[in-house]
Amino acid sequence: MKKGCTISILVFLAIAFVGALVWLYQKNKQPTVVYETVQAEIRSISKSTVATGNINPKEEVLIKPNISGIIDVVYVEAGDYIKSGDLIAEIKVVPNVSSLNQANNQIESAKIDLENQKRIFERQKMLFDKGVISANDFDAAQTTYRQAQQTYSSTVQNAEIIRTGTTTGLANMAQTRIRSTVSGMVLDVPVKKGNQVIEANNFNEGTTIASLADVSNMIFEGKLDESEVGKIRLGLPLEITVGAIENKKFHAVLDYIAPKGVNENGAMQFPIKGNLINKDTTFIRSGLSANASIVLENAENVLALKEGVVQYDEKTKKSFVEVEVAPQKFERRDVELGVSDGIYVEIKSGITKDSKIKIWNQVKK
Repeated sequence: MKKGCTISILVFLAIAFVGALVWLYQKNKQPTVVYETVQAEIRSISKSTVATGNINPKEEVLIKPNISGIIDVVYVEAGDYIKSGDLIAEIKVVPNVSSLNQANNQIESAKIDLENQKRIFERQKMLFDKGVISANDFDAAQTTYRQAQQTYSSTVQNAEIIRTGTTTGLANMAQTRIRSTVSGMVLDVPVKKGNQVIEANNFNEGTTIASLADVSNMIFEGKLDESEVGKIRLGLPLEITVGAIENKKFHAVLDYIAPKGVNENGAMQFPIKGNLINKDTTFIRSGLSANASIVLENAENVLALKEGVVQYDEKTKKSFVEVEVAPQKFERRDVELGVSDGIYVEIKSGITKDSKIKIWNQVKK
């Protein structure tokens, strides 16, 4: 009986040992990896970069006065469409007291001289008619008298300009009525009645009374980082998206790349411009923020594959994929790549549309 118990214990221990080995084997056994596959497809691929900026009129005209004074009436407001020659505002001239007083004194002096030259001319004429003096003496007196008339007239006009801002014969040069020089939309009227304005001269650019632009001719103005500017060229197409206008894209053509960059926060930015083409009836307000997608390369209807399944040889750096030749049996195939947008890449050669490509970096469940 004692011998039977020993045998039973030994058999139990053997069974337990074998069970433990089986349990450890099952626990450490790696599950069989089943690789999924993907096939190439025909699609269009475009490589692009993005520039941020604004939509602005191609030409914005600033209307400035050619005389100084105070705004008396404003006839337009922002948003109005006006034509060339339409009245924008009227200016009331406020004369400088010192200049006006000096001008009046000059008038009095010129008047006295004119009266004196008139008497001399009349005496010389009477003597000439009697044959007492020569024609040369008479012509000299007549010329001096005419010069005195001209001086008096000039001083009167000068005083009138100081007092009213204009005078006879200068209506096209000095006007108190400010008119538009172009046709378009009024973008801004930064002045109002009672504001003082200054004429444009060599020392001052003058006060802007209104800004006008043709809003049907808009451009994109933005900046591009120095790392991207070397990849673009004039004539490239732009795809414009405006943040304030949803579900709408506008097309433009890149027609300007600045030869000199601007340092912004330690990075060089290069201004670019692009003319909007085939613009529809959508009204785009001046200054709206926009993004321009610049198409660097484009491939239409080509064989494309997800870039994540493409592998690269560690030594040669050549690209290749693994093609399924039998169930879960894969063979390496070198491929020639083309345009890539970061998600899909063009396959020029190496595989066909029916090839099943191994997803080598798939996430394990």
